Amino acid sequence: MRYAICFTPPIGDPLSAVAASWLGRNVYSDEPTELPSVAGLSVSEIAFHTAVPRRFGFHAVVMAPFCLNPDTDETELLKALMHFAGAEAPFEIAGMEVARFSQCWGLVPQVPSQEMHLLAARVVQAFDRFRAPMSEDEIERCDPDRLTAPQFTNLHRWGDPYVMDEYRFHMKLTGALNPETARRMEAPLRELFQPHLERPLAIGSLALFVEQGPGAPMRVHSQHPLGKISARSRDGGAKRPVVESLAEGRAVAPIPFIMASLLAGR
Repeated sequence: MRYAICFTPPIGDPLSAVAASWLGRNVYSDEPTELPSVAGLSVSEIAFHTAVPRRFGFHAVVMAPFCLNPDTDETELLKALMHFAGAEAPFEIAGMEVARFSQCWGLVPQVPSQEMHLLAARVVQAFDRFRAPMSEDEIERCDPDRLTAPQFTNLHRWGDPYVMDEYRFHMKLTGALNPETARRMEAPLRELFQPHLERPLAIGSLALFVEQGPGAPMRVHSQHPLGKISARSRDGGAKRPVVESLAEGRAVAPIPFIMASLLAGR
């Protein structure tokens, strides 16, 4: 089993609903959804080009999938994530947009969010002790020869090339596309998602994702709201448990010097 710490909107958020429809799977319940009817794109074409993000579900990675260190267990991980989230303040990403990156379409901030970058760096630092060391085979699968020097260092130190200054917040909506297919999918994606991007994206929780076995779909195990319950109540937020367990009731430019900023804040 592997775990990942991610951001995904709450289960009742309209953005979660439209993303589940587009990807063909609800990341909370793990149930299939009916794909949307989109002019110019067949259902089978949508299903094919969303196969990769469908397995991982609608999310933005904060800490990439990892196997648990044998010296820890799931209960300890949950407790640590609960306390970590409670000590963090919720915030917003001012504007999101449909954009193309790494040959894929997805949602990215219009302007890189320093708050999100620093949160991601803190998560990686705080939860590195829960990550089992990578095997040589796992390192080779990351194709280290193609990495930059900072990415190579990140891979060996943190188990992921794309952390700290290399981190990019994104929510993937397609797999890799050739230029012609990417062009054809742009208008439908903007039509589907733009109405849900007119307000800032609230970063109000961290989600623990689980992957039951190799190649299995990832799903939300639990949501961990940011901030103390009392503070959220004063701000008008709904009162809810610190850990919302879905297992029980399933109902782009880098910001530099992340590590320097973290150290300065100590």
